[in-house]
Amino acid sequence: MDRLSVASGAGTSPAVEPPEIFDRNLRRLRRDRAAPRFREYSFVRDAIVEGLLDRLDLVTRRFERALDLGTADGSLADALRARGIEVVASDAGTRFAAGGVQCDEDRLPFEPASFDLILSAGVLDSVNDLPGALIQCRRALKPDGLFLAGFAGAGSLPFLKRALLDADAAAGGGIPQRVHPLIDVRAAGDLLTRAGFVLTVADGEPLDVGYGDPFRLMTDLRGMAATNILAGQRLPLTRGRLAAIAESFAAKAGPDGRLRERFELVFMTGWSPGPDQPQPARRGSATASLTAALRAG
Repeated sequence: MDRLSVASGAGTSPAVEPPEIFDRNLRRLRRDRAAPRFREYSFVRDAIVEGLLDRLDLVTRRFERALDLGTADGSLADALRARGIEVVASDAGTRFAAGGVQCDEDRLPFEPASFDLILSAGVLDSVNDLPGALIQCRRALKPDGLFLAGFAGAGSLPFLKRALLDADAAAGGGIPQRVHPLIDVRAAGDLLTRAGFVLTVADGEPLDVGYGDPFRLMTDLRGMAATNILAGQRLPLTRGRLAAIAESFAAKAGPDGRLRERFELVFMTGWSPGPDQPQPARRGSATASLTAALRAG
């Protein structure tokens, strides 16, 4: 979301913030609530951290100073320090940020060119101004710095979304939005490019988790601070709605009584522009004709 300037008779007024889809204070509170027992429910974030570290290990250059954006339990920061990298940890939650920097991802307090590596695990899907956050990350990187991020993307939780929709429809009185829009791989790549990153890659990996009942899934989402934080009025899940969700689960479960829910993990890789990076050839500089080559084939 880009900030808008509104003109008035006396000139240009200060920038006006666009409407925000996420409740920043509620997001902070949910992360604080999850902090004490987060490691009991961190399997999605653990999978993201593993994916980020796998991608980092493919890079041969050495990094000196990193930002762990959305530090949560500190497992990613610990893994980076074990690799000899100095780490600054930040999180939107007060408890998660203890000993680090408490800030929203789209309101970074860091000076330009502060880091040569920024990693983010499991938080960028719930940032109000994601394009702005990516631009700020690129500015906080030194030239030829690396940005790596992963989060749950579009296609995640298909059973829960369908069950919630069916339960609300059966109850009548309107259908509230209980799950926020998610980003797919293609959109993730476009966002990196728009933010000024180069040599960008966006890819996805599925994570399937088996559940014996839908309420354990809801407990897991609460424990990983992944419940509804959309701004505005929230309609509670009544007893009738919960019963409908349980019935939907039973109808779709396998012979063993379990249902496999999916988390679609989206990974983003991008580099801040640098003078020593490979550059595309100047247009018109080709010495051979593509038409001639095709004819020759």
